[in-house]
Amino acid sequence: MKIKTGDEVKVISGHYKGTVSTVTAVFPKENKIIVEGVNMIKKSQKPSQANPEGGIVEMEAKIDASNVMLYDRKAKSVSRVGIVIDENGNKKRVFKKSGNEVKGGKK
Repeated sequence: MKIKTGDEVKVISGHYKGTVSTVTAVFPKENKIIVEGVNMIKKSQKPSQANPEGGIVEMEAKIDASNVMLYDRKAKSVSRVGIVIDENGNKKRVFKKSGNEVKGGKK
């Protein structure tokens, strides 16, 4: 999976199509990600010591990684991503459309 936490992505299918936001969590074994402000669900919470009132909480749910593409701020477009090895032997993620390096993203 070439998407990492902190990457900026654009949703390309589904109810939230066209939304540009950042990735907050990645689940590579499931091929799913959580994107900030996308796929919002309401979940009922039982009262607990931490939350004595309980109630309904709105939160983001997982979406499939195939429903998003990495967003290039400089080119203002989405692009596929390739991996290039530089002269020092380090791997870098690069947008295929523009050739710019993907900034951000934590391992």
